[in-house]
Amino acid sequence: VSHSIPACIGSMTINGKQLDNESPVSIFAVNKCYETVQDGTFFDGSGFAALVREGYKVRSDVNITLEFRTTAVHGVLLGVSSTKVDAIGLEIVHGKVLFHVNNGAGRITATYEPRGTNSLCDGKWHKLQANKSKHHISLIIDGNLVHTDNPYVQSTSADTNNPIYVGGYPADVKQNCLTSKSSFRGCLRNLILTKGQHTELFDFSRAFDLRGVFPHSCPGAEH
Repeated sequence: VSHSIPACIGSMTINGKQLDNESPVSIFAVNKCYETVQDGTFFDGSGFAALVREGYKVRSDVNITLEFRTTAVHGVLLGVSSTKVDAIGLEIVHGKVLFHVNNGAGRITATYEPRGTNSLCDGKWHKLQANKSKHHISLIIDGNLVHTDNPYVQSTSADTNNPIYVGGYPADVKQNCLTSKSSFRGCLRNLILTKGQHTELFDFSRAFDLRGVFPHSCPGAEH
């Protein structure tokens, strides 16, 4: 076994002596336990998860689905960039969900704005689907579809080569399709990226860099 256990451990004794887990000598990626817990990964608003160290190539088509739960009105959901301008990005800004794509000719954005009191930042689970097909992009939130026109019809491929950053990104990493630097605070689950017939479900516990992210442990309510 080469990975940590997604669980809570308490009242551990060795040779009859109870260990003091309130003041450990060192600690890494250990969070408090919650009385009620849900499936999902908790992002504490300070960091990010980095996936696909060798770089993810979006190119002409990609379909992204995930579920999120938050009470914050700002936060990065996902970004894949390149050293040039090509990139895609998903973020929450002022309670709206934005899906940005730059195929090299210029950034286009599909924006989902909830109506009235139907807030996306209500601490409840919401389902997101973002689709890029050549120069077409669309965003579906809880079954509501948003399209956007793209004047750059000749430019169809986002030639990205950087990792997938989820929930935020390092200060020294450029993200050409994200406007926010705010790390996501809340829970994410069921992150799936599909290209053609290839579907990949990403497990955050297998990220090559995790900061302020706690896989497989989502508090039942914000604390």
